[in-house]
Amino acid sequence: MADLSAFPITRKWPARHPDRIQLYSLPTPNGVKVSIMLEETGLPYEPHRVAFDTQDQLSSEFLSLNPNNKIPAILDPDGPGGAPLGLFESGAILVYLADKSGKFIPQDPAGRYQALQWLMFQMGGIGPMFGQLGFFNKFAGKDYEDKRPRDRYVAESKRLLKVLEGRLVDRPWILGDAYSIVDIATFPWVRNLIGFYEAGDLVGIADYPSVLRALDAFVARPAVKRGMEIPQAPGQG
Repeated sequence: MADLSAFPITRKWPARHPDRIQLYSLPTPNGVKVSIMLEETGLPYEPHRVAFDTQDQLSSEFLSLNPNNKIPAILDPDGPGGAPLGLFESGAILVYLADKSGKFIPQDPAGRYQALQWLMFQMGGIGPMFGQLGFFNKFAGKDYEDKRPRDRYVAESKRLLKVLEGRLVDRPWILGDAYSIVDIATFPWVRNLIGFYEAGDLVGIADYPSVLRALDAFVARPAVKRGMEIPQAPGQG
């Protein structure tokens, strides 16, 4: 049985199954990347909900694992060399879980770098830009009289969608025939943009049929359906 007592985060979120990967998250686009990956790989894990309404992400226990106070984060009791390993940043966690499971990332060096290239495209472009558009379209930013900030992110989101459309027009998934961590990283953000952020019409999502086709295939996967709801809210399940 793994001993995780040296990690302060386990004092706030006790591990009932300390031999499993501990997931600290919330069902946001970044959060569900990891829960979907865990569901897809079948790696045993235990989810813990980091509630933003009570500012759990600012607690000293959470900051001990992720000083950047963002979800998701994981604690793997069986890390490299058998020692426990804590990780934050969703992209880094996806690469780690792909390597640990041997799934959803190309095994040849050239293919691996192609995957990392498109993963960085999501992390540095799609996530931040779609998130800013969500702020200016749905949240406090929507009340700004000056629409130039919103329109800046609309234009950049369209540009990114055009890149994604061009990539998907002749292949089922971003890397080709094989579903990968790149799809797991990207499509929760596309789903959020046109769903939760209510920006589908704003970006002209109908102009990107290949993106919509791949999104439909993504959300139809059983592991994706499960992962989208993890960690569950209190009273669910």
